[in-house]
Amino acid sequence: MSLPDKSRLADAAALINRFIHRTTVMSANSFNKTYGVQAFFKCENFQRMGAFKMRGASHAIASLTEEQRRAGVVTHSSGNFAQAVALAAKLHGIRATVVMPDNAPVVKTEAVRGYGAEIIFSGPSPQSREEKVAAIMTNSDMPFIHPSNDLMVILGNSTATKELVEDIPDLEVVIAPVGGGGLIAGTALAAHAFGPGIEVWGAEPENVDDAYRSLKSGQIEYNTSADTIADGLRTHLGDINFPIIRQLVSGIFLVSEAEILDAMWWVWQRMKIIIEPSSAVAVAAVVRYRQQLAGKRIGIILSGGNADIRHLATIS
Repeated sequence: MSLPDKSRLADAAALINRFIHRTTVMSANSFNKTYGVQAFFKCENFQRMGAFKMRGASHAIASLTEEQRRAGVVTHSSGNFAQAVALAAKLHGIRATVVMPDNAPVVKTEAVRGYGAEIIFSGPSPQSREEKVAAIMTNSDMPFIHPSNDLMVILGNSTATKELVEDIPDLEVVIAPVGGGGLIAGTALAAHAFGPGIEVWGAEPENVDDAYRSLKSGQIEYNTSADTIADGLRTHLGDINFPIIRQLVSGIFLVSEAEILDAMWWVWQRMKIIIEPSSAVAVAAVVRYRQQLAGKRIGIILSGGNADIRHLATIS
């Protein structure tokens, strides 16, 4: 497929500049010494609404026509994209309707309501969310913004890695979590355009390894369960982001649930910042595959920090 060029990615960054934060990049000497790498953490947990999703949602809404905006927008999300659309819609002065699974973390549903969006609950599966959205759209002119399988969202997401490459020269690897594929596709586009030669790897829970299987088979695979603590990574790839991933992503690192929890707790305790389990998947990948990554300069996308601390604190 024809990839968006550097100019288009730069235009996306300029379009959303006033709606997002340029997030900090952190390092941790103890992490580097323990695992034999030079790691740089792109802290999207410090992004507006607490996750990288603000980038994609802002770009998608900013790219709509005035007529489309007047109708409002609709999306579905387990939490972070719901919050991003709700906040981006509020900043643009338009209404938003969000379909969320009935098992979404309370911290995320409360935030969506706080930004003024209407929530309609569905069952926990991606199919249930999609069916709910389809029913809404039969009686509405609201444009649908997909959380990950939307080129405008992917272009917005690319801006995180654009910033990372600008701030940290000579990166050799960038690792991002993989759920619906919107972040890893945007990460790969930016690395390809602004940091030629950088390898891009995804990180995914073993329990929902559809992206790993998709790259192996060459077609989009699906999961039969959603049994992972990384609630933001329970979705599957789409026909817009998968071709980008196939072309530009080197592979997918798989990690266990215990490794995700260990990585999350390490970041909480040693770096003194809060990340959610979906973010910890990328950290866990460096720990598990440290021999393969030894000595490399690695960018790690900490995708968000919207953790339900009350719930996670009870998990050993």
